[in-house]
Amino acid sequence: MSWRARIGLNLGALRLDVDLQSDGAPVALIGPNGAGKSTILRTIAGAYTPTTGLITVGDTTLVDTEAGVVRAPETRGIGYVPQGYGLFPHLSVLDNVGFGVPGGQNERRAKAHALLDELDASALTKLPVASLSSGERQRVALARALIVAPSLLLLDEPLAAMDARTRRAMRARLAQYLRPAETPGLIVTHDARDVRALEAYVYVIEGGRVVQQGTAETLSAAPSTDFVAEFFDVVQPHRAP
Repeated sequence: MSWRARIGLNLGALRLDVDLQSDGAPVALIGPNGAGKSTILRTIAGAYTPTTGLITVGDTTLVDTEAGVVRAPETRGIGYVPQGYGLFPHLSVLDNVGFGVPGGQNERRAKAHALLDELDASALTKLPVASLSSGERQRVALARALIVAPSLLLLDEPLAAMDARTRRAMRARLAQYLRPAETPGLIVTHDARDVRALEAYVYVIEGGRVVQQGTAETLSAAPSTDFVAEFFDVVQPHRAP
């Protein structure tokens, strides 16, 4: 499913002016801290309303500022995993994952249990959220986003808090889920391995704008900024002083 996010937004010192789109293949946002990557995800999810913009997923318009269209966040059909996880502390892991699933409690819990099994997290099902590690919370948040079969999946550094073994397994699971392009994904990451595993198209965001875009191969072959070179571990030719 294709999507587009053309966003103009002034938020404090941040001036965001981007135009992102995909035919359904995974997209990665990379850039230094404070560049506006998380703000882009939050705007698509509905936390912020752009000053000017157009956000569409498939044939559905979520935001069109010229036409006065701004759909409520809960009606957008978007899965969102924020950096802070957004879990409900008063619910168990199982009920957190099944929260947005239609049907009765037993049906929700059965679907949640099946997905947690897929993610090798079935041992967490009955635990309270407060007892989880950061990596475990991240896995639960990811499961909660995946279970509702979103039309667009937004992931803000979804693997950052996981240990190396779990990160490798979850990276492979995400690649398996997103590559068929049935559910498009937009991921913020600081790890080139995520980009390569997902075969993601990359937008480089600096100062609220897109400064370079392309595949990992094209960006690493000709990085336009020091950040891009460092991200892909490219040795730059020595520059004379």
